[in-house]
Amino acid sequence: MFFLWPHYLWLLPLAALLPVVYVWLLRRRRPAVRFSSLGVVRAAAQGRAWRRHVPPALLLLALLVGLLAAARPVARVSLPWARTTVILAMDISLSMRVSDVKPTRLVAAQDAAKLFLKDLPRHIEVGLVTFAGSTQVAQRATREREPLVAAIDGFQMQRGTAVGNAIVMSLAELFPDHGIDVGDMTFGNARKQGRSLDDKVKPPPKQITPVAPGSHPSAAIILLTDGRRTTGVDTLEAAKMAADRGVKIYVIGLGTVDGYASGMDGLAYYLQLDEPTLREVARMTGGEYHHAATAEALRGVYQGLGSSMQVVTRETEVAPLLALVAALLMAAAGTLSVLWFRRID
Repeated sequence: MFFLWPHYLWLLPLAALLPVVYVWLLRRRRPAVRFSSLGVVRAAAQGRAWRRHVPPALLLLALLVGLLAAARPVARVSLPWARTTVILAMDISLSMRVSDVKPTRLVAAQDAAKLFLKDLPRHIEVGLVTFAGSTQVAQRATREREPLVAAIDGFQMQRGTAVGNAIVMSLAELFPDHGIDVGDMTFGNARKQGRSLDDKVKPPPKQITPVAPGSHPSAAIILLTDGRRTTGVDTLEAAKMAADRGVKIYVIGLGTVDGYASGMDGLAYYLQLDEPTLREVARMTGGEYHHAATAEALRGVYQGLGSSMQVVTRETEVAPLLALVAALLMAAAGTLSVLWFRRID
């Protein structure tokens, strides 16, 4: 917890002196009253004497709570996950046939993704982007899980790894009105010069005002890859586009970090997971990076992401809540004073 206006906290020690002042005033104002019987005095002392101190105590507590509210405390509070759309971007390059993650990387990734969909709340829409040398939208964002499962089961592996294109394609799905075109970013002027006169001229990409990384309330990307970019848009350039739009990217690095592994065909593949770049993608966008070397670890990563997407911890100002508590304490003090003593202390 921290305070936006901490200078108000300096008043708390002064408020702590109020009980001392209260006791001093009681001793000064104590009247000399004669009683005909000592038993009457004892009964009064044991019966209602404590009541006179309750309203002042409540008022003091209300003052302390009010000062805390004036300092505007900010606490990390767990709230229901507000995001409504998640894009799964999954690597289907030929290296995904390697069996260092049992039974193969691809099968393990498919099983973990389907488990993730099963546990994810139905109100969250999920889209599926696949990438290798090229990038496709395998399933547009939907709340229905059956089309997503069918698309995951229908993966066809290809050559190449266009990690940056996968991020850009995911952003194009999340922001269809931003004019994001993976082809234009990949081929640039060469693609434009090759168009016929009958082709419709697309409007230029929408100019956006960058926001804080990870601040978008209704979108996220989960990127899974087992290698490094070999073609397409630069990965960090694509990550910058996501960061400027406030979209978090949760990155999963799958399999061997660096070395050789055998595939289903018995051939040895040289593998090199570009962890530094993937970690930077997560850092730039306010997301997280996870390395999964086994099928069990991969399932655990997806389950952890699924849980985090149901409840999210946010920094929330709790001053209004404290102000309400202070008001209730003051009301209680006034009510008890009227009920017990027919007056307001």
